[in-house]
Parts: sequence; structure tokens; C-alpha cells
Amino acid sequence: MDYKKITDEIAKKVLSYNQDTSGWRVIKVSKNITVASKPSKEYSGNIYRGEGIIKEVPSKIIPFMYLPEYRNKWDKALQSYKLLEKIDQDTGIYHSVTHSYGMGLISSRDFVDLVHVKPYPGGILTTNSVSVEYSRCPPTPSCVRGYNNPCGYVCSPLPENPEHSKLVVFIQPELGGMLPYSVVETAIPTTLINLITETRAGLKGLKDHN
Repeated sequence: MDYKKITDEIAKKVLSYNQDTSGWRVIKVSKNITVASKPSKEYSGNIYRGEGIIKEVPSKIIPFMYLPEYRNKWDKALQSYKLLEKIDQDTGIYHSVTHSYGMGLISSRDFVDLVHVKPYPGGILTTNSVSVEYSRCPPTPSCVRGYNNPCGYVCSPLPENPEHSKLVVFIQPELGGMLPYSVVETAIPTTLINLITETRAGLKGLKDHN
């Protein structure tokens, strides 16, 4: 599998999502985080965008969000998250297992994702991910295998306050199983708000601890 080619394509898509300002519909606002959605070009569902400010610089936020040694400590949505294979310094294949959601309404899911970290001028740092087939981590009966269409984090320093960053998260997951559309439409915005809220709290805890 040509991982370099895949990550280049995904990075272009994530950048294009970030530059695309038209057609987004705000569906939830909570804790100074805004979630919007629009029809996806990748599958029959929506692409979701979560956006919020974090009191930290991108070079601290992005590693905290995707490296297992950090993420396993703060992300309450995940049962487990681990690196399956390191491809290069900025690229790896990761396996995540979610907790069930909504008192069992959505059962546990797992995802195998190729993740690539890419910087851009101006101190911007991004993660760029997509689900991949990986023979050493086949689906298991204990959870439903989901599929992440191109997704990622775009983290940019605020020009007026460079010690703070704007974090934008794009996701468009296919959760698998027989889930009603209305359940997915409720669950994903909440998941995005929790992700950004828990990142904020986890980073603050890390700072306070140090």
C-alpha cells in the first residue's frame, strides 16, 4: 500500500475542507464550540466540523490529541487507542476502540486509521487520517468495525493571541451496523464537543501538573 500517496491525497482533502466556507449548517453550539455539517462528497452521510479555541500552541495541542501516551489519559470516548505500525516520523497506523454510546444505543466501534501529521507555514499543524485495511488487525466480534472517511484536525495560532489556537476538527465516519440516521446526527455533534472540551481540560491538567 502506497501510504505516502494516500496521506498526500488526504492532506489535500483536509486542507480543502478547512478552506471551504460555503454550505455549512450550524447544528450545535456548546461550551464555546460550534459544530456544523454539510453533505459529504465521500459517502452518503454528512461531513461534520467542530471548532473551538484552545489556550495552547498547535505544536503542543496536536501531539496531545493523537499520540497514545496522551490520548489514552484524556479521551473518555475511547476504551483503547494504540499505534499498530510506525511508518515514518510523522505517519502511523492506529487502532481505536470506542466505548458504547447513549446507554448502549450505539455499541462499541473500532477503527484502523492511517494518520499523518503535516505542518503548514504560519505555525499551522494538521493531522490527516483515513481508515485502511490492515491484515494484522482484522475486525473482531466484540465491536463493529467503522470506517473513517478523510478526516483531521487543523490547528492554527490566533493572530491576535499566538499563545492560543483555533482548533477545527473534521470527521465523516461510517459507523457501520444498522443505526438510524437520527441517532448518528445526535451522537456525532456531541462527540465533537466532548473531544474539544476534553482536549482543553487535559492540556490544562498537563500544565497544572508540570
